[in-house]
Amino acid sequence: MTRREVLSRTACGFGMAAVAGMMEAAETNPLLPKAPPLSAKAKSVIYLHMHGGVSHVDTFDPKPELTKYTGKPLSAELAKVIKTSFIHDPSKAILRGSPWEFRPGGKSGLLVSDLYPNLRDVADDLLVLRGCYSDQFDHAPAIYLRHTGHQLPGRPCLGSWLTYGLGTENQNLPAFVVMSDGSTKSGPPAYSSGFLPAVYQGTVFRSGDSPILYLKNPEGVTRETQRATLDFINAMDRIQQRTRPEDSTLEARIASYELAYRMQSAAPDAVDISKESEATRKLYGIGEEFTDDFGRKCLLARRLVERGVRFVELISGTNVGQDWDDAHTDLTGSHARMTKKTDKPIAGLIRDLKSLGMLDSTLIVWGGEFGRTPLSQGDNGRDHHPYGFTSWMAGAGIKGGRALGATDDFGVQASEMRVDAHDLNATILRLMGINHRQLTYLFQGRDMRLTDVKGDGEFSAKLLG
Repeated sequence: MTRREVLSRTACGFGMAAVAGMMEAAETNPLLPKAPPLSAKAKSVIYLHMHGGVSHVDTFDPKPELTKYTGKPLSAELAKVIKTSFIHDPSKAILRGSPWEFRPGGKSGLLVSDLYPNLRDVADDLLVLRGCYSDQFDHAPAIYLRHTGHQLPGRPCLGSWLTYGLGTENQNLPAFVVMSDGSTKSGPPAYSSGFLPAVYQGTVFRSGDSPILYLKNPEGVTRETQRATLDFINAMDRIQQRTRPEDSTLEARIASYELAYRMQSAAPDAVDISKESEATRKLYGIGEEFTDDFGRKCLLARRLVERGVRFVELISGTNVGQDWDDAHTDLTGSHARMTKKTDKPIAGLIRDLKSLGMLDSTLIVWGGEFGRTPLSQGDNGRDHHPYGFTSWMAGAGIKGGRALGATDDFGVQASEMRVDAHDLNATILRLMGINHRQLTYLFQGRDMRLTDVKGDGEFSAKLLG
């Protein structure tokens, strides 16, 4: 049937075609909620990505031996012991201890740096993973590896895999939301659906008071007029789709139009943080110079998961001069600045979720694409360091107040309970009720999965012990 033939149909016939198209979409809605195959500890994930690389030895991994030898060259003997194969001339490598003190937090006494005084106060909720490692030294490949399980772009990210496997409980809001404060070094592929259908890709929310633009119709456009327009577009797209059934982008576009229409009713309430009490806003640091932006993101993340959104990612540090990667030349300035922006909001998020009884059903994951070297770069810097670094998790029934794994005495190599991106992603899936080996998608003749042929999903048992 040609476009001309469709346009010549009666209004009744056209209406029936549109209704039939919508009924077909409803029957095949890929985002309908699905029961997890295994027992799940969490319903939603809030993923806090510290973009640019956070120094583990200055935040959650205290190294008194490193501090003891601050300013001294790395000896050839010591270089062999801690396996610094990436250093060609140890005599030119200067050890650099942390300029910040580590102090015990909570009843557990978990050691946390002075950079994170508010997170130290909620240390009993944190499970720190000190044995993280990677084989990617540059930002973009390391970010892709952490998010998608592969160092090259084009693969689906964790958020897309989770929404593919579980759908979402709220059909009037995006299943997967991304909030950033600028352009990432990896670009959109870090939150892309890759070879999964396009409907599973992340939806970007803006910074500021209006995370979503154009929630209101232009003056003179009624809901009825908008509905009729969408029905017309839907019918045209369905006809076009018959000629390209393998193209998921058209299906995603149809779904996005319908979601946008529904969001006009649901989203204004979800993003309106003015309805929160003054005490809650203060908890996140909203209205304060350094914490207002990230505090709004953290509070919005809580409001979204509260309404059934499956996966929310917050990315910190993507603007020039406001980046964790500024540690190359200004470790003390960059880390003091970035932790001041994020410490209070993240601690507020944990406290808020806990007070609402939501922490046990929400998994919080914190970390960067790698750490920073325990050696000096220039007078006041640290270079990229993937060989040993730290992440932490909270919520989802995890027993906090603990540190699992370790790097060596100088923070160079992950030495105990080593965790790579595949292990971490497998664990996140397991806490959400999914065996990482069984969540697959047929692509190019092969059952693909987030963790490829790797990943230790049994690591979750250690987290809950």
